[in-house]
Amino acid sequence: MALEHMDLAEKIAGNFARRTIHPKEDLLQLAMIGLIKAARRYDPSRGPFRPYGRTYANGEITHFLRDNGFLLKVPPTWRELHARGQRLLTTGVGVDEMLKRIGMSRAQWIQIVDACSVRVVAFPVE
Repeated sequence: MALEHMDLAEKIAGNFARRTIHPKEDLLQLAMIGLIKAARRYDPSRGPFRPYGRTYANGEITHFLRDNGFLLKVPPTWRELHARGQRLLTTGVGVDEMLKRIGMSRAQWIQIVDACSVRVVAFPVE
C-alpha cells in the first residue's frame, strides 16, 4: 500500500526539502517510513488511505526535524532563508552574490547563521 502512494511521499518530501537544508532523498525515506507505519495501522472502514498516510508521512519528517533541529526557536522564515543561502553557497555562488540574490545584508545573514547553527547537544548521563 505504501508503494502505491509513493507519489504522495515524494510530494511531501519535496515540500520539506524546499524549506530545509535536508536532501530530498533523505526526507523521501522518512516519508516512506511514515507511509509504511500508516499502512500497518490503516483501517479501510475509517476512510481513504491518502489523508491517513499523509498525516503519518508528515509526522515522521516533522519528528526527525524536531529531534535533529534547533535548540532555539528560530522563525520559519529564517530557516528558509538559511536553507536557500546554504543551497546557493554549495552550488558555488559567492557570498556577496548569494546575499544579493536572497536580498539581505551581511549582518542579517550572520545573525541568521548564528541562530540556525545552534544545535541540540546531548551529553551522556553519568
